[in-house]
Order: sequence, then structure tokens, then C-alpha cells
Amino acid sequence: MHIDNSSGGGNSGDRSHSSGNTEDRSHSSGNTADRNHSAGQTGSAGNPNHPAVQTGSAGNPNHSAGGVNRPIRVLVAKVGLDGHDRGARVIATALRDSGMEVIYTGLRQTPEMVVGAALQEDVDAIGISILSGAHMTVFPRIIQLMKERNMDDVLLTGGGIIPDEDRRQLQELGVGELFPPGTSTADIANYIRQWVATNRDF
Repeated sequence: MHIDNSSGGGNSGDRSHSSGNTEDRSHSSGNTADRNHSAGQTGSAGNPNHPAVQTGSAGNPNHSAGGVNRPIRVLVAKVGLDGHDRGARVIATALRDSGMEVIYTGLRQTPEMVVGAALQEDVDAIGISILSGAHMTVFPRIIQLMKERNMDDVLLTGGGIIPDEDRRQLQELGVGELFPPGTSTADIANYIRQWVATNRDF
């Protein structure tokens, strides 16, 4: 998922979602194995087993979507050799500030690493920031992996410099909205929130 850098700015088996269990999603500065994440970033950004997590007011159910009484969980990743992640970090921070819980996996992820981390973290949405021109390879592979793992209720969205024809083809495969550079972060957050409220079954 990309915004214009010039602006300055769980169980994977049954994929059940327990909306009342706050103990398993507590955020303290300690054990990452227990999914306890500090308020800044924890873990190793390049390792899907210990993804970096950013949290804002995510523990407040008032910052959720529709009838969901837990924070929306979004995984943000950079896939491939693209070494520029300023835009990804900006959108991760904006989503966090809107009340979502954001797992930022860092640079040079593979599709397999992204989907594995998304399963482990039981996310509602995956956001891919891509500027390398490899979008017609990356997005189809991620969608394929998601379908193989029955992740039909998880949004795959993202952004970058993606031609309109490529965008249409990717959306026909099942990819969600793909945002061009300069898109308002509020629009991106609203899109994710509305998609989750409509498509996720809690």
C-alpha cells in the first residue's frame, strides 16, 4: 500500500474470531509468543514469526467496524526487492491512528511470508505496498496462497504505481481496491473499515 512519498509524509485451522476474548489480544511490553505487543513496535520486522506490531487506541472497541467489538487487524508488507518503505510506514501509522491494530512485517517479504504471518496474526486485511512493477506477479501469488488456505474472508488490498488495466485484471482475480500514490489515508482507512464490516463474519 503506497501513498505519495513526496507529501512528507488465532487459529489458522478454523480461523475462528472470538470477539469477546480480550486476554489473548492484550498488549503489554512482554511476551510476543503470547501475542502481547508493546505500544510501539516489537519483534523482528523481517521474520513472519515475530512481526513488528504497531498499536494505537486499538484496545478500545469503539474504534472498530460495524458490529465488530475488537480492533480491526491489518498486516502491512513490502514484497520483493523494493527497498523503499516510507510510504508503507506512513500508511501503517495512519491506520494505527484510526484505531486499527497494525502488523508491519517490514521489507523484502515473500508472498509465502506475508500469507503465513497473516494466518498467524488472524488479520482482517492485508495491505501490500509495491513500487517495483512486480504487481502482476505479487498480487496473483498472494491471492492464490490465500485461496489455498481458505482465507476468502480476508481483504487483500494495496497500492503503488499500477496501470488501470492491470488494476482491473487484479480485481477480477479477487484483489480489493488498489490505491494510487497520493490517496488520502482517511479514504484507505474508511475502505478497510467498510469492507471488514460487510465481509467479515464474527
